[in-house]
Amino acid sequence: MEDKYINKRFDVLTEKNIDTGVLETLDFQYRGSGTLVTVATKEFTSVCPWTGLPDTAELSITYLPSKKLVEMKSLKYYLLSYRNVGILQEHAVNRIIKDLSKLLKPEFMEVEAKFESRGGLNTVVKVKYEKKEKIKNN
Repeated sequence: MEDKYINKRFDVLTEKNIDTGVLETLDFQYRGSGTLVTVATKEFTSVCPWTGLPDTAELSITYLPSKKLVEMKSLKYYLLSYRNVGILQEHAVNRIIKDLSKLLKPEFMEVEAKFESRGGLNTVVKVKYEKKEKIKNN
């Protein structure tokens, strides 16, 4: 029996299509207050770079703001820009924390993605960022 799906492909975009330009910030007025912000969604989607099949995940972004907060609508559009991007699950999570930590410069950030099962295997990717203190010379 011939496999009619052997050459089936979906259009897969490159990482250049991840839209960091849409991200916006708001001033955080309570620096040093210990306020921990968690934003979560069950709708994160990217695609397998080889098959174009969807990778869906429950995504959680937790951070301790320094001076800036991420504006929620802009974050939603940023995450939606991954929708047709062919990227490994581990790379997607690392890219998210890289982009957001560069934008916000938080004291601490953690991004965790619990991807739906693929081939009977569940993948959870967790990446942490901590602000490095600059050493002042006297």
